[in-house]
Amino acid sequence: MMRQVERIKEFGGWLERWQHESETCHCTMTFSVYLPPQAATQKLPVVFWLSGLTCTDDNVRVKAGAQRYCAELGLILVMPDTSPRGGDVPDVPERYDLGQGAGFYVNATQAPWSTHYQMYDYVTRELPALVEASFPVIPGRRAISGHSMGGHGALICALKNPGMYASVSAFAPICNPVVSSWGQGCFGAYLGDDKNAWEAWDATCLIKVGAPLPSALIDHGTADEFLAEQLFPQNLQAACTARGIPLTLRMQDGYDHSYHFIATFIGEHLAFHARAMAS
Repeated sequence: MMRQVERIKEFGGWLERWQHESETCHCTMTFSVYLPPQAATQKLPVVFWLSGLTCTDDNVRVKAGAQRYCAELGLILVMPDTSPRGGDVPDVPERYDLGQGAGFYVNATQAPWSTHYQMYDYVTRELPALVEASFPVIPGRRAISGHSMGGHGALICALKNPGMYASVSAFAPICNPVVSSWGQGCFGAYLGDDKNAWEAWDATCLIKVGAPLPSALIDHGTADEFLAEQLFPQNLQAACTARGIPLTLRMQDGYDHSYHFIATFIGEHLAFHARAMAS
């Protein structure tokens, strides 16, 4: 059963926060949803937003300015947490890049993580079903986006589920986590030592082995402090080019990894998704 823990009026609609007991992650999960004013009278398309390392559902709803654009475009925005949480959920408190706040949107196979860290199934199965049962969304009319670790998550969710999303976008995604220290650290813990198994959770590797990509928009900032050592957009672009897959990859001059960057272009990303879901 879901329970509402917050409701705030914004741009004529409502920003709500909900909690529920997750059958997938075996803990209490939290997500936020923005219902634009159009949701009072009609069903609407939905965009799922996946946040990055250290974030909760709160970061994007406070910092991105997305709700204004969702009100203008008639989009419902769903913003889950980045990992399972709670006293019984494994964590590494001294590390920001592993454990709570760093679910990486994979299904963990290794102890002690596998009981709770099933974020891929949560965001692609349990949460969409809950959203469609609880809010005025058009069934199956969905898109997905995210930032950094969440950009990685958005890409793999789209690549591993052909037809589930009309479009995918990302800000500063970790495009090739098997060669990124962030990805390697989490994949080794969650998935074990077999690096071949990691490739099933890597957007660049999935493209190389034939996964289809829906309409896609990716933005990176040229001043992103993580660009060279963690994100590897050039690897993703090369894989798409080799297969003749169209990819809009934009390098935004002078922008960093922060929500200042996201807030600058979030309106363009939401309009991109609105067009894709309308066609």
